[in-house]
Amino acid sequence: MTTVWHNPRCSKSRCALDTLTGAGQDVVVRRYLDDPPTAAELSEVLDRLGLEPWDITRMGEARARELGLADRARDRDEWIAILVADPILIQRPIVLTDDGRAVVARDDQTLEDLLKS
Repeated sequence: MTTVWHNPRCSKSRCALDTLTGAGQDVVVRRYLDDPPTAAELSEVLDRLGLEPWDITRMGEARARELGLADRARDRDEWIAILVADPILIQRPIVLTDDGRAVVARDDQTLEDLLKS
C-alpha cells in the first residue's frame, strides 16, 4: 500500500496520484490540508525522507513570508510545529510506501525510480 499526502488543487500532486494509480498501485490518499499530520507523524516522515522540516517547506507561500521563515533559526521541533499548524507549507506530494520508503514526488523521474524498486 502506498500513501500519498495529496492536495487536489496541486497539479504535481494530481499527476503523482494519476501515475501511481495508473501503475496499478493501491493508494491511500491523505488530504493533508484537511487531515494535517501530527508532530510525531511529520517527524517520522522527515526521518524516512532523510530531510529536515525546512527542506520540505514551501517558502514561496505567502504564509511562509508572513511567518518570516526565511530568517527563522533552524530548530527542528519549532519548524515541525509550524508545518503542523500550517500544513499548506508542506511540500507536496509526499509518497510513503509500506516498505519504509518516502519521497517528495515533484517530478516524473522520482516516481519512476520509486515504481522500479
